[in-house]
Amino acid sequence: MTSVVELSAPYANFMLGPRQGPDVCSRCFDLISRPGRCYRCAEYGRWVDVAAPISYSVGGEQLHHALTNYKRLAGEPGRRFVVGLAAVLWRHLGDHEVCLAHAAGVDRFDVVTTVPSNDPGRQATHPLQRLVGKLVGPARQRYERLLVRTSAVAAPHRFNLNKYEAICDVGGRSVLLVDDTWTTGANAQSAAAVLKAGGAGSVAALVIGRYVNRGYGDNDRQLRSLPAFDWHTCPWCSSTHGRTRRREGDR
Repeated sequence: MTSVVELSAPYANFMLGPRQGPDVCSRCFDLISRPGRCYRCAEYGRWVDVAAPISYSVGGEQLHHALTNYKRLAGEPGRRFVVGLAAVLWRHLGDHEVCLAHAAGVDRFDVVTTVPSNDPGRQATHPLQRLVGKLVGPARQRYERLLVRTSAVAAPHRFNLNKYEAICDVGGRSVLLVDDTWTTGANAQSAAAVLKAGGAGSVAALVIGRYVNRGYGDNDRQLRSLPAFDWHTCPWCSSTHGRTRRREGDR
C-alpha cells in the first residue's frame, strides 16, 4: 500500500510554505506591502481566531491546478487529485495540528468540519467532505458536517452572515474549519461567524492553498524569496515544535 508520505511527496516540489513576516498578513498570510493585516482581513474582522494555509496556491500554477481540478474532473484524473490532496492534508495535520491548536488557545480541536460548497447542488457530494471526513486519518473520527449553505443571495468573495446556517450544536466546542482555498477569506470568515453565533469556542481555519497572483505588486519577489517547502515547518510552529511528529502521518 502506498504511504501518505509517498503520496504527498510530489507536492513538495511545487508547494510554497507561508511564513510570518513584516510583509505578510498576520491573519491569512497574504503577501502585503506593510506590517499588519490585509484589506480583507481588516474588513471582515476576527471571526476566525487563527488561520493557517499549508501552501500558497499561485494562480495558474501546479497547486492551483490541483485544487481546481480535484472537484471538476471525473473518473481517475479527479480521483488522483483527491488522493494526493488528502495525503497533503493528512501529513500536515499529523505534524502541525498541535501548532495551530496552541495558536488558537486549545490543546486539540474537538470537532473538524468543512466550509460548505456555494453550489446548493453539491451540498452533500462535494469532494472536500469526503476528502476530510473519510480519507484523512487525523480528521475522520472527529469530522461532523456542521454547516449548510442557505438560499440567501450572496456576492462571490464577500463576507455574509446569512450565507450559512448551523445544523448541529456547537456550543462550547473548539472547531477546526477546513477549506481547500482561501482567496479573500469570505467563505471561511462567514462560516466561522455562524459557528461563533452558535456558541462555538475557538475556531481555526486550515486551508490547503492561500491563493495569490504572482503578477500582482511585489508578489513574485516575495514568493521567490521563500525557502524550499519543508513538511516539518508551518506558519505557527518553531522548528522544535514542528518536529514533534505524530507517527500516524508517516504510515
